[in-house]
Amino acid sequence: MLSYLALGDSYTIGEQVPYAENFPNQAVQLLHRKGIAISDPVIIAVTGWTTDELAAAIRERNLKETFSIVSLLIGVNNQYRGRSVDNYMEEFTALLEQSIHFANGHTDKVFVLSIPDWGVTPFAEGKDRATIAKEIDAYNAAAKKITRSHKCHFIEITESTRINGTDAAYLAEDGLHPSGKEYAIWAQRLADAVAN
Repeated sequence: MLSYLALGDSYTIGEQVPYAENFPNQAVQLLHRKGIAISDPVIIAVTGWTTDELAAAIRERNLKETFSIVSLLIGVNNQYRGRSVDNYMEEFTALLEQSIHFANGHTDKVFVLSIPDWGVTPFAEGKDRATIAKEIDAYNAAAKKITRSHKCHFIEITESTRINGTDAAYLAEDGLHPSGKEYAIWAQRLADAVAN
């Protein structure tokens, strides 16, 4: 039986969607359908968390066990609060190394998902959408480089959020967070990567 730890923020816990519809739970269901025995995900994620807040929560949980797979999706709140990419790189690197530790040192068992672009959503009405996109691209470029240098998997989901971010079917009621339909796309990409 595989075990799964999901680390992140609102995009991991699935703000405003039923718990079963967040991407970690949907990925587990997809893996079950592929005949892979995996337990329900252990999720450490809260809406609004930045990299340092996630790191503090991990320390507080004081997890001793290791996991078969670990996913990490963090950084949108750093961007939202106007923090620098350099600061993100430093704190993201520490979180990635922590994730590798949770995966018992197996870098190929760690899966980083790119940061969605909230700037295309109705919530961002009146904000500088081009600047948001540019900043998220910079964050993602940094995360991808660090992830690859640590020999972990990087899963691109940002483009999907840009394509679907104006479609109400792919959004939660707040017009900001994804719906279960969007999370299904991420879950499929994660499940495929894990199965491979």
